[in-house]
Amino acid sequence: MEFLHKLKICTLFVFVAFLQLGQGFYLPGSYPHKHGIGDYLNVKVNSLTSIDTEIPFSYYDLPYCRPKEGIKDSAENLGELLMGDRIENSPYRFKMYTNETQIFLCQTKPLSTEEFKLLKKRIDEMYQVNVNLDNLPAIRYTKKEGFMLRWTGYPVGAKVQEGYYVFNHLKFTVLVHKYEETNMATVMGTGDAAEIIPTASKKTGSDPPGYMVVGFEVVPCSFQHNAGSVKNLHMYDKYPSPISCDPGTVAMPIKENEPLTFSYEVSFVESDIKWPSRWDAYLKMEGAKVHWFSILNSLMVITFLAGIVLVIFLRTVRRDLTRYEELDKEAQAQMNEELSGWKLVVSDVFRAPAYPSLLCVMVGDGVQILGMAVVTILFAALGFMSPASRGTLIIGMLFFYMVLGIAAGYVAVRLWRTIFCGDHKGWVGVSWKVSCFFPGIAFLILTTLNLLLWHSNSTGAIPFSLFVILILMWFCISVPLTLVGGYFGAKASHIEYPVRTNQIPREIPPQKYPSWLLVLGAGTLPFGTLFIELFFIMSSIWMGRVYYVFGFLLVVLLLLVVVCAEVSLVLTYMHLCVEDWKWWWKSFFASGSVALYIFLYSVNYLIFDLKSLSGPVSATLYLGYSLFMVVAIMLATGTVGFLSSFWFTHYLFSSVKLD
Repeated sequence: MEFLHKLKICTLFVFVAFLQLGQGFYLPGSYPHKHGIGDYLNVKVNSLTSIDTEIPFSYYDLPYCRPKEGIKDSAENLGELLMGDRIENSPYRFKMYTNETQIFLCQTKPLSTEEFKLLKKRIDEMYQVNVNLDNLPAIRYTKKEGFMLRWTGYPVGAKVQEGYYVFNHLKFTVLVHKYEETNMATVMGTGDAAEIIPTASKKTGSDPPGYMVVGFEVVPCSFQHNAGSVKNLHMYDKYPSPISCDPGTVAMPIKENEPLTFSYEVSFVESDIKWPSRWDAYLKMEGAKVHWFSILNSLMVITFLAGIVLVIFLRTVRRDLTRYEELDKEAQAQMNEELSGWKLVVSDVFRAPAYPSLLCVMVGDGVQILGMAVVTILFAALGFMSPASRGTLIIGMLFFYMVLGIAAGYVAVRLWRTIFCGDHKGWVGVSWKVSCFFPGIAFLILTTLNLLLWHSNSTGAIPFSLFVILILMWFCISVPLTLVGGYFGAKASHIEYPVRTNQIPREIPPQKYPSWLLVLGAGTLPFGTLFIELFFIMSSIWMGRVYYVFGFLLVVLLLLVVVCAEVSLVLTYMHLCVEDWKWWWKSFFASGSVALYIFLYSVNYLIFDLKSLSGPVSATLYLGYSLFMVVAIMLATGTVGFLSSFWFTHYLFSSVKLD
């Protein structure tokens, strides 16, 4: 009792600390900001990113202009830090609705050998500069073969023949919309907005007009400034001669022991885009027909498997059971001697599997991961996890995963008691293993990858303080909740087997085909339901694209669950028909083997789609994160297959009485 009391105090303490941490990491910008004409707008910079290396670096690692007041980190939430975002202030400064041109920013010191080499390296690795204004990333538009392409951020520079050039002049365009005070409270409807935004007020002619930022575009240019003209200029002074910004030409070469000069211009354009629609430019869904084709493909697979399941239930199982029940007792006794197929394993079908503790742990973790995925994607599909609120998706996943530790402990312990016919001994050990199995694997993988990022001085590396916070959340929130779930699982009644199990196991006859081959082959059907959507997800993660079609993803996930259940059920029935009563693990890996095909697809994506990925560190990061994702998918899909097979087997043998 004293232990439980201390556990409660520890959990309460960490929970309160986590709430305070969440307040400290709060990032403004999720509600409309009214800016008066002439108000200062401050541009912020995020980490430099590249699809060539997938390793983010700090903006100020390169010799860029620094703000007068010094570099300051913006408040960041837990999700942003885990994603590698490092948002800092910048020297770029605008005045609302005030067009400015030829604004001199700074001239750097002469480039040292290290800075010169680093700039060339970042240009070779195709690093992008990410700038934000009022929580909106800058968009860059380019034309290619008659199509308009949309990018976030702009390149550090360009390599033309053997020369390296830097984009040192930026042409910003800020889209603004007139502040509509009377409609704003109804548009947002959030607690924060209700306090900050007035619901209605009487307009007077003396009120100055206010504007909201609804778009942010950038055109990077390479311009050769006159060395003599910038000698006596200070930050934000006007450059004396016109600056022509032509994104198709480069003029500012990078040379060792020579300084770089930076400048910018900004223009404001009034737009019809309203505040709730300002993210539409980033979230435009391309390839909607492909998503629908993916769903149609999944439905075809489900229909095919459903037909097989229907045949099994109606034609085979029901027919056998009906014939058996119509016979008298003598005929039943005679029939028992002539039984064949699944009826022969009646005394062995519920025999405890090998490594029962591991099976219970994996099923419990699978329930937790699957529940987290369904709930998170559902909330995202309903719009609660908008990309405007950075990091909320990661925070939501962590929160739901920890809370669902109760379900994981309950399912694992109840399955443990069912396997051992109601014996509740060892439930604490099972609960503890459930709380440490998948998080332990994740911790091992992420720690290894984090060491690589630390060694590379990347902003993607998780800070040590955050590591400590994650460990505290694990042991002081997730573990106790799993133990609570295990306690309720130990108190709940176990599932009674419909038949008795003999002490001597029945010999399994030799099989025509190895069972592992069927198990591995079964994973192709679930993979066929999601491989199209998987391409969009991989492109979002590794190609820097925004993925926000969570409605499609939710449908595909539900279809995947149905396919996994059907595949495992059919394969379990096939094994029982050939008198193979060791179905427990096979039912788990029949659907869980889809993870193998996803990993092979990840390797294929690395070779053929991420051809530019350079260096062993980048490839290791990619494969490490892919392995982490695959383990989670294996546990979730394997759990679906096992639970459906367990229900089917229990239903099948409870429908007939065999001695």
